[in-house]
Amino acid sequence: MYAIPLGVDGAELGPLEPWQAEELLAHMDRGREYIGRFVPLPEINKDLPSARAWLQVYADGTAADTRRLWGIRLDGTLVGGVLFRVFDAERGVCEAGCWLEPSAAGKGLVTRACEVIVDWAVERRGMHRVEWHVDPENTASVNVAKRLGMTREARLREVDVHRGARRDVEIWAVLAPEWREHRRTGGGTGPVAGGRV
Repeated sequence: MYAIPLGVDGAELGPLEPWQAEELLAHMDRGREYIGRFVPLPEINKDLPSARAWLQVYADGTAADTRRLWGIRLDGTLVGGVLFRVFDAERGVCEAGCWLEPSAAGKGLVTRACEVIVDWAVERRGMHRVEWHVDPENTASVNVAKRLGMTREARLREVDVHRGARRDVEIWAVLAPEWREHRRTGGGTGPVAGGRV
């Protein structure tokens, strides 16, 4: 299995596939409440069959070139992930997202992982627009969008339902020329680690 180093702290970005469902479920169990504050992953991955099914959706999406999924590991332990929930190569538009368990928060792992996947999407796959959809109350995720050089484009009022409550969603995005300028001027956490996914 390949892994891309995300710095000198033992963090790596690598595949997250159906055969790793037990690892995903153990990770969800460690961070179920924290992760579920803003995203439905804990409800989707509630047991081994549902975790395997969710990972299979992304494996199938990777094969169809319509979505992607990677795990973030710290010292070999799965602590979070990044994904392209939508990957439309024909239109050159994708939507990135992330999640992290509480023990790994505050270390810059998501930003570093997202730099790798955004750079791959723009430079290797020719994506023109990378979006980030976020609950405006999720300050940590909003800050990742800012560190990625994204611009806040819209706030969709009460467009989502999460845990029975209507929630706003902000749309952030970076265009390919903006991403290149952001990287050229030193935006983000440093050189893209590995640059290939």
